[in-house]
Amino acid sequence: MTDPVTSPATASGRSTVYSPRGAAATSHPLATGAALEILQAGGNAIDAAVTAAAVLNVVEPHMTGMGGDMFAILWHADQRRLVGLDASGKSGSKIDTEQLIAAESEGAEGSKRVPRDGARSVTVPGALSGWNALLESYGESTITEALQPAIRLADEGFPVSPIIARDWASAVDGLRGNAGAASTFLIDDEAPEAGQWFSNPDLANTFRRVAENGIETFYGGELGQQIVAGLDHLGGFLTVEDLRDHAFHWVEPMRVDYKTYTLHELPPAGQGVAALQMLKMLEGFDLQTMGHNSADYLHTLIEAKKLAHADLARYIADPSHMEVEPELLLDRAYLEQRARLIDPIAAADHPDAGRLATDSETIYLTVADQYGNMISFINSIYGHFGSGVVVPGTGVVLQNRGAGFTMEEGHPNQIAPSKRPLHTIIPAFVTRGGVPWLSFGVMGGPMQPQGQVQVLLNMIEFGMDPQEAIDAARFRHLSGTTVAIEKLTIEVAAQLEGRGHELRDASGTSFGGGQAILKLSKGWAAASDPRKDGMAAGH
Repeated sequence: MTDPVTSPATASGRSTVYSPRGAAATSHPLATGAALEILQAGGNAIDAAVTAAAVLNVVEPHMTGMGGDMFAILWHADQRRLVGLDASGKSGSKIDTEQLIAAESEGAEGSKRVPRDGARSVTVPGALSGWNALLESYGESTITEALQPAIRLADEGFPVSPIIARDWASAVDGLRGNAGAASTFLIDDEAPEAGQWFSNPDLANTFRRVAENGIETFYGGELGQQIVAGLDHLGGFLTVEDLRDHAFHWVEPMRVDYKTYTLHELPPAGQGVAALQMLKMLEGFDLQTMGHNSADYLHTLIEAKKLAHADLARYIADPSHMEVEPELLLDRAYLEQRARLIDPIAAADHPDAGRLATDSETIYLTVADQYGNMISFINSIYGHFGSGVVVPGTGVVLQNRGAGFTMEEGHPNQIAPSKRPLHTIIPAFVTRGGVPWLSFGVMGGPMQPQGQVQVLLNMIEFGMDPQEAIDAARFRHLSGTTVAIEKLTIEVAAQLEGRGHELRDASGTSFGGGQAILKLSKGWAAASDPRKDGMAAGH
């Protein structure tokens, strides 16, 4: 394959980073720098990824951390195979579904909604177990070593960057509602401003406890007992046994072919199947002739997204509770039939799921090393500062992943004890001819599948290099016929409105943030999204 040709800089002013030995692309420069230090010292991509994830826990506390879940797809060069990891946790065993439904129905509007934040939204955090599993199985370092850069940064502090400061400020009211969160993340009862110094000594001490005692201190040990006691005080559903019983899972990625490429995603309870469905439905359309981000092109992709997410909302849940085998959703004949539902001149409102024979605050990173390993890695606490709960003295934000459940009676994703909710976070990986081609991801809840497909088509169909593909204007379908589109021309907007699309102001919409590393015939090409504070770098 011929390697891509790039212009000196893309529309964002960033160039794709070309490097001979290794590369890292994360959502924050300090995390990218930490990953590069590991690579330059001879560590592998797995060591660098876990180190970067721990650093991101410090510098992007509203997005990620050991209080959340994580997933990864990695290419192991020696074994010449892809490996998937699901390190997500289950809901608390103390949930009384009937009581919860009754309590939630007593709200001002009488609506039945799962808890969106607070202690009752907290599920078992799986991220730490995933970090450790990656290192023990494929890394060259230990969890103790991987946590050291994060410990140092949490202790010494750092200046907060502008985009993070903006997001932090938007969460102030929620942080004020929890004493532990307010004391940890507010300075004089306000969010830190851009350039202001911030440190988290409680988190540094928590990481030290893990480094000294192993992850068992969290999963049923002294640290876990402290967290459960704090949640009990707030009416949470987790028990120490829930933490002790937690298990990560090595999984086989699902895949679809698109022309000469193969997209790999993790199986449910994640939404990766939606990206696979969307891409495969689009294979039968002449997208190149339509033209990039033309009205025909945007309309076709938006309608494919609606169909894929209709199936996602109906069928995807904890695999042990699903009513259908996930592979049935990727059946070629089924997806061809679904694709025929795309009306070329009219936008669908709420398409039904097929008949078969969620907002997220997340970090995505990818690393490649001199040995040929690549890892696609994603970690999340779900909402801005997750549940908004920090058990005093820990410095750890606990995720609100329980908000991913539904109250709908009989639905496979209905909230229940000891069950995994539908997950939005999905790492992606593309192979070509059975070998690695691209490790990439796009953050942003329901934006992730539609964002992944747009970035991938930018490269495959329109020949963009990684930075161009990430920079390019995106759409985000929201619900019904409502969609937001970046850099939309008056002409294309009029054509889309003529087909029934309701256009939302793009300035108030998040279009996610992506990272990517492309494997060249020799070396790597890496990119990071200008919509975030991220950075790609190589050595």
